[in-house]
Amino acid sequence: MDARSTAPVPPPGCPAHADGGRIPLYGPEFQADPDAYYAYMRHFGPTAPVELAPGVEATLVTDYQAALQLLQDSGNFRKDARRWRHLNDGLISPDNPVVPVLAYRPNAMFSDGAEHLRLRQAITDSMARVDTRKLSRTTEQVSDYLISRFGGRGSADLLGDYARQLPLFVFNEVFGCPADIGDRVLFGITGMFDGVNAERAVEVLFGAVGELVALKRAKPGDDVTSWLLQHPAKLTDEEMVHQVALLLGAGTDPLGNLIGNTLHRLLTDDRYADGGGLIDEAIDDTLWDNPPMPNYAPHYPATDVEFAGTKLGAGDLVLVSFAAANTGPKLSAAREAGSNRSHLAWSAGPHACPSKEPARQITVTAIENLLNQLPDVDLAVPEESLVWRPGPFNRGLTTLPARFTPVEPARRSAPQAQPDPSASAEQGRKRGGMWSQFLNWLAK
Repeated sequence: MDARSTAPVPPPGCPAHADGGRIPLYGPEFQADPDAYYAYMRHFGPTAPVELAPGVEATLVTDYQAALQLLQDSGNFRKDARRWRHLNDGLISPDNPVVPVLAYRPNAMFSDGAEHLRLRQAITDSMARVDTRKLSRTTEQVSDYLISRFGGRGSADLLGDYARQLPLFVFNEVFGCPADIGDRVLFGITGMFDGVNAERAVEVLFGAVGELVALKRAKPGDDVTSWLLQHPAKLTDEEMVHQVALLLGAGTDPLGNLIGNTLHRLLTDDRYADGGGLIDEAIDDTLWDNPPMPNYAPHYPATDVEFAGTKLGAGDLVLVSFAAANTGPKLSAAREAGSNRSHLAWSAGPHACPSKEPARQITVTAIENLLNQLPDVDLAVPEESLVWRPGPFNRGLTTLPARFTPVEPARRSAPQAQPDPSASAEQGRKRGGMWSQFLNWLAK
């Protein structure tokens, strides 16, 4: 029987009904069991009507092939959020909590055509210059530092103490942040994603990135910020600020979720009990089944169009559910027979993630180093007591309590990173931030 002709039953607590009501992608019920919601949505066909927050309507693509079609069709579907009809018509308040994640900014994510190609090429070329050996060394140093802060206790929150912090520190190094600027970048990104005084956090982040761009334009270094400035695309200072803020923000929080979700899988699934050799497999399985950004890739039809059996108006908000597309029942046999990396967690098409290889390398190194130093690490609470972060866009735990045999801090044998000498004045003024503390630790 065709799925559309059945009478699907909404998940427990879901106010939507089979008569066409929108499915909420928020609230404790969705947070606790999103897979039940995705299963219900599939009864609508390749797309489903959803609500991202109260009053924010969207169409969610839940089918793998339909998602690929959308992501690769830059002619009919655009990324420029200034096309968002409901926001333009005043139907959505600018202070709605999902608007900052979807609203237009002059960066590669929200641009189309020649402008997107220019910005995207600058990002791709600059990220390609990252030295993989240096990246591994930096990740190990940051990992050692974070473990040294909790290793002696025999217990830790592997989310707050490790997985969420590590990408922030690594990206600070990759982008060449001196101490004072790095402290404010960490403060801004953390506050923005935690939703605590988010407006102030965004202000601090963009202010710090602006100072970083000015510093690197005057005194370039061996880092992504300097390479972006030197690129033939000739980015303006404003363009630079928005590209760097995009890379820092879009990279660090999802990467922290990927590390955390993979650690969660390793600690709760007996299939990975043998450890080391299965880390790559655990990462791929996490990207398939529990991706760090389950629903995103906002697009807007350029004209009224019918897509996958659904009529869409120009400027309607359409998103892709990477989580639902990856776990569709039609994919089970194909996934087993094909590539374990053909999931959509990195998106696809012209706006696919430009940093997936560095992100994977950081994840592998971070998890390997943690398991090598804490070989008996185990979950400290019942798995069913773990709580997932709310919201439609990110998939990550709030905490991941773990216990292990206390360890002494690892000895640092790798060459040590040094603070940027051009930032000595800033370092002298402020020594208390997280990035400053890390640089001081390296210098010991």
